[in-house]
Amino acid sequence: MKPRIGVITFPGSLDDRDARRAVRVMGGEPVALWHGDSDLQGADAVILPGGFSYGDYLRTGAIAHFARIMDTVREHAEHGGPVLGICNGFQILCEAGLLPGALVRNRSLSFVCRQVHVRVDSDRTPFTRDLRLGTVLDVPVKHGEGQFVADTETLARLEEQGQVVFRYCSPAGDLGDEWNPNGATDHIAGVANPRGNVVGLMPHPEHAVDPDTGPTGGRALFESLLASFVPAAS
Repeated sequence: MKPRIGVITFPGSLDDRDARRAVRVMGGEPVALWHGDSDLQGADAVILPGGFSYGDYLRTGAIAHFARIMDTVREHAEHGGPVLGICNGFQILCEAGLLPGALVRNRSLSFVCRQVHVRVDSDRTPFTRDLRLGTVLDVPVKHGEGQFVADTETLARLEEQGQVVFRYCSPAGDLGDEWNPNGATDHIAGVANPRGNVVGLMPHPEHAVDPDTGPTGGRALFESLLASFVPAAS
């Protein structure tokens, strides 16, 4: 059976259909979930997609984390289930306390929409387990509030525990301000919880799976996730 990957739709979600399509293209079974649901309909993993949940009122993700389904997502995560937050989904996971730090206005104070490169700095998640450290992925970003920030203690803990999953970089994997689209602290593009099963990132892997429409750097994340549900050969 194909792994069932649930994709939550919040009021204001934009990329829920794209995420479901990416799951289907990559060989999984997409499951449409509604913010008012109380169960995950048997989903093996959950994706919180990008968009502007609840119009981004108060703060990005600030209202969505009160949605009914988030209690179920939290329980799923506590039991080790994979959870991926993309862009607004990342913001929601931070607001819900499932991931550390926060996403604030881009340093340029301008919306950014372009291709970027991110370097894989952790293989301790279901989404990167099959990737080599240092692998560079070509993916798009599109956000106005994607600058990752955290206090000094939290940043040190993220580094020590290997929770920084992705960093903005050059095509060759080098770090530098010219490759950082939003001014994120330490070039951080994505982080994980201590267990590694909850990951958030600002770039959009669901928009990078089809070679007919652009880069394919997102395929590796979906391949890794889906492969994690395949029983190991005895």
